[in-house]
Amino acid sequence: MGNTRSSEHAHIDWLAKGPLAPHIDEYMLYLANRDYAANTFSNYLGVVSHFAQWMHRRRLRLQSIDEALVAKFIDQHLPRCHCSGPVQRDRRTLSAALGHLLAVLRARGAIAPATVSSTPADEELRRYDAYMDHVRGLAPKTREMALRIVGRLLISRFGDAAVDIAAIEPEQVRNFFAQQAKLYSKPASAGTVIASLRGYFRYRVSLGDAVQGLIGVLSYPANWQLSSLPKTLTPEEVEQLVNSLGKPGRSLRRTDAIVRCALDLGLRSGEIAHISLDDIDWRAGTITLRHTKGRRDDVLPLPATTGAAIAAYLEQERPKTRNRAVFVRHHTPRGEPVGADLVRKAIRQAFAHAGLPYTRSHLLRHTMANRLLAGGASLKEVADVLRHRSLNTTMIYAKLDSRKLSEVALAWPGSTA
Repeated sequence: MGNTRSSEHAHIDWLAKGPLAPHIDEYMLYLANRDYAANTFSNYLGVVSHFAQWMHRRRLRLQSIDEALVAKFIDQHLPRCHCSGPVQRDRRTLSAALGHLLAVLRARGAIAPATVSSTPADEELRRYDAYMDHVRGLAPKTREMALRIVGRLLISRFGDAAVDIAAIEPEQVRNFFAQQAKLYSKPASAGTVIASLRGYFRYRVSLGDAVQGLIGVLSYPANWQLSSLPKTLTPEEVEQLVNSLGKPGRSLRRTDAIVRCALDLGLRSGEIAHISLDDIDWRAGTITLRHTKGRRDDVLPLPATTGAAIAAYLEQERPKTRNRAVFVRHHTPRGEPVGADLVRKAIRQAFAHAGLPYTRSHLLRHTMANRLLAGGASLKEVADVLRHRSLNTTMIYAKLDSRKLSEVALAWPGSTA
């Protein structure tokens, strides 16, 4: 880790007379509103002070600040820096501090908005993204993955030149897929590349391009559907996990509530992360999901155990914040909504805390489906609770329904049954 300049007074002195002086109070307020720790606060001020000194010596104007200038400061100046006093050299701290500075300056209209790349490939991807969003209704994560793969194809074929779909040859598509497939550990996982490319070529067909031949050269790798059993917790492991909840410790109330949402309601990580205080009707005992994979609102009953865990978190552990998200960050940026990654991390920590050798958060959703089947629920009822669009998606759980399977099982040859 690098260190900061010698004193807070040195920071303020430089900031007060440099090109950033009119905006420093707003920058400090920006950091204060996000509850940054005192040490982080001081480090960020030190970085901005150094940046202001560098700008002053090079006689740079405030309007020249952008990502390129920040990159020049970090990549070119820092390795050869001989500025007076100790300076911060940790790249993550430098990038974070100056990234916040860019946000503050743009919010105040002091510098130009971030530039948007305008190569022909970028413009094509923006049009395709709008199509996936407004016509196909695909989720942001799905669109992001498709754009990444299609973007690689367009850049590898056209670079910065105009995009001419008719110029793409079938053999080029085959070679591109062969290269992309090497990035995946399992052949079946490369199906993502096939789906993304086929989706894009179908979009071009809808525009009148004759690219059906490109779709024809793309075939999915072998992937036998329903060939494996969904992994679930045993009843003993569920009890072990539940008994480990409710213990004192850092952020454990939040972890308890997150685990309950996954285990009792079968919610996905992203759905848990997006729960708002306005989505819970405590009197009616319901919770509304507004950011689901199916992009629709779903109202579910709120089990007493889940509601109690959420209430305990809200009353005893959740930081004071104006944000309406139920689950928020406990560290910088404090009070901001958690993401799906943090939800998955919390569930992994819950498994470890309970002494269970698991890491996948989706395991709790599978477990919830298995418990419903064991309790006598039909596959249609399980599909409704899990909010599957198609019953085919739920069919994988048929293998877990030992009650129904025993009714159709044949006797073992030679047995008396």
